[in-house]
Amino acid sequence: MTRRALACLLPFALVACATNAAAPTPPPAMTPPATPKPAADALLPKVPQPPERPVAPTSVTDPAIPLAQRIDAFVDYTVNTYQADPAVVRATLAQAQHQQKIVDAMSRPAEAVRPWRDYRPIFLNPARIEGGRAFYAANREALDRVAAQTGVPAEYIVAIIGVETSYGKISGNYRVLDALYTLAFGYPKRAPFFAGELAQLFALAKQEPQLDILALKGSYAGAMGMGQFMPSSYRLWGKDGDGDGQRDLLTHLPDVFASIANYFVVHGWQRDAPVVARASRDAGAADFKPESLDPVYPLAALAARGYRPQAGQPTAEGATLLSLDGDAGKEYWLGYRNFYVITRYNRSPMYALSVHQLAQAIRDGGTAEAL
Repeated sequence: MTRRALACLLPFALVACATNAAAPTPPPAMTPPATPKPAADALLPKVPQPPERPVAPTSVTDPAIPLAQRIDAFVDYTVNTYQADPAVVRATLAQAQHQQKIVDAMSRPAEAVRPWRDYRPIFLNPARIEGGRAFYAANREALDRVAAQTGVPAEYIVAIIGVETSYGKISGNYRVLDALYTLAFGYPKRAPFFAGELAQLFALAKQEPQLDILALKGSYAGAMGMGQFMPSSYRLWGKDGDGDGQRDLLTHLPDVFASIANYFVVHGWQRDAPVVARASRDAGAADFKPESLDPVYPLAALAARGYRPQAGQPTAEGATLLSLDGDAGKEYWLGYRNFYVITRYNRSPMYALSVHQLAQAIRDGGTAEAL
């Protein structure tokens, strides 16, 4: 929606009705000006996003339905949606294994159980920073070429790879098939999403026949490769970075770099725009927690609430507010459009801020303490 202008009330016209026999009628009492609506109500448009990825129907994901019946429904769904070979789907699922440790890991992600002061050092440490600088130096030509083409700075591509897989060293030891099977049929909380991703895995194998579903390894959530792409992300936004006719997001660097940058572009990245700004909070300002990470609040609206960029920090048209528990107490940050784009890679604001700060350290040669 667009910014709404505050209306100004016009004074009432006064009409004096007088006769020789009566005193003038007193003017009507002035109506007090209407109280302006809070500036935070004047929201900016949300960042346009691609369509939501399809999820599996209830016939596949309802835990009250017997497992064999849900698997039958899954085969039908995958065949009808992605024209997969039903015999291949059934034979592959017969080799999938439920792993309870995957469900346990899903229930305790670091983003959910750690405050910012403990989460940040996982990714902002000398090993991760120095590793990022070395990785960038070794691949500078390819990274800078993708950055020039897409507008996504090379250091952010490197930081994503650093946060996700320590520059390709830790890409996951779970079979992707087992992870998605377990979460599709044994984790009701998010079964529609993961069953949808399991179906997308079969669709991906049709598009990229060099991928062996039974051999693919990844994270406990089913993400794979140096950039940890889910099957749907691989299918929809993976890029052939060097024109060899295949998309290999597991280890082939030209495809990995192009695909991460393309993911950002598709989700709204703006070339040369800022990501975040450190913010100050006015004395007496009320706590404010936006309903989402969408950068829909004009800076003037946030200032009216008592939150504004610190001196020397970058500014942009719209932002959201982050309140995090840092080493020295509360930290306040304004997340701009490009920050929101990073959260489309992982919905945690702490993840996105870690990627940003790691990118800055890689680019500037600074230390984690200086950020």
